[in-house]
Amino acid sequence: MTTTTETQDRMRWFHQARFGMFIHWGVYAIPARGEWVMYNESIPAREYAPLAQRFDPRRFDPDAWAALAKEAGMKYMVLTSRHHDGFSLFDSKVSDFTAPKTAAGRDLLAAYVRACRRAGLKVGFYYSLLDWRFPGYFGGPEKDPAGWEQCVRYWHAQVRELCTQYGKLDLLWYDGGWVPWTRGDRDSKSAPLEDPWRAKECNAMVRELQPHIIINNRSGTERASVPEDYDTPEQHVTASTGGRAWESCMTINDNWGYCAGDHNWKTTTQLIHNLVRCASGGGNYLLNVGPKADGAIPAPSVKRLQEIGEWMQVNGESIYGCGVAPFGAGASGLTTAKGNTVYVHVFYWPGEELYLPPVKARLLSARLLASGDKLKVDQRPDRVFLRGLPRQAPDRLDSVIVLKVEG
Repeated sequence: MTTTTETQDRMRWFHQARFGMFIHWGVYAIPARGEWVMYNESIPAREYAPLAQRFDPRRFDPDAWAALAKEAGMKYMVLTSRHHDGFSLFDSKVSDFTAPKTAAGRDLLAAYVRACRRAGLKVGFYYSLLDWRFPGYFGGPEKDPAGWEQCVRYWHAQVRELCTQYGKLDLLWYDGGWVPWTRGDRDSKSAPLEDPWRAKECNAMVRELQPHIIINNRSGTERASVPEDYDTPEQHVTASTGGRAWESCMTINDNWGYCAGDHNWKTTTQLIHNLVRCASGGGNYLLNVGPKADGAIPAPSVKRLQEIGEWMQVNGESIYGCGVAPFGAGASGLTTAKGNTVYVHVFYWPGEELYLPPVKARLLSARLLASGDKLKVDQRPDRVFLRGLPRQAPDRLDSVIVLKVEG
């Protein structure tokens, strides 16, 4: 049985990191209409399979991916080893629909792992439980028990391969645990409420093979979730309750996989503010890129990650290892905290004077993080004023003020 201390030990790097790169990449990048193209356009498996014979990514450079993640200030990476379409980037003995057995002719996941380790980044695998190529998935254990059992055995076998072929892993990011025979029928008494994926059994195997790994909360169905180590709000920032670890996964535009027509890019300001929102709630930010079929990360993603990296070089200490502060920033922004240091992230620069809500503890000092310039603290029972600020914001994206708090 895993103890609380063991869980805290394996989660320590995760809480320190706060920022990671998510990568959705596979044969769906060829039609370039998002990672759900097979399902959304009702493409039969026999028509979808030939895409693998065209997936030979000549510009795939995992060292460049890792270098970009490091430049952005990220501490870990999570790559889709296999998405819902069933195409595996890794060498699998239980499938022929894999990168080594089709046009790529090599284990793309292995190259990614080596690049992460060279760069000093933690290694994460995404894995989808479901596979649209299996009729038994859509039938379920009641209508097609043999087909469903095939699905379950398949994902257990592939997870074992992931945990035994690549050395020490740091993170396993499950997805696709929902099942069509319970979706939209959450109150149905006939829908199985147990553990149809046998996720607890599979995760026990994972823990035995990879004792230090951390696992997200998506290995069960929507009705019978398996919580494991941390929660994963998607496309929104929502802190978990009760001290649960959490991580918001979000896209830079609207799609996870490469979509040539999606130009709805978030601004760098929006992305940095999301990162701060996660850290201020004690959570992580897993920011996605969707490489093209040739392996190149789209230029708008690269540009934004490099700009985040420039900000993180100056302000990273207000993110790494930080969590919930004992007081907020009022209307000006958000706060993060580490020890007796509170970081005020000023999104909306007020000019030469900044108001803060009441602070019970005594404020010992205040300074601008970027320049080190000291500020005057006027602390009153009902409010706090920080004075001597420059008229214009020192950083157009997010200016950070460092407060030392007594106790």
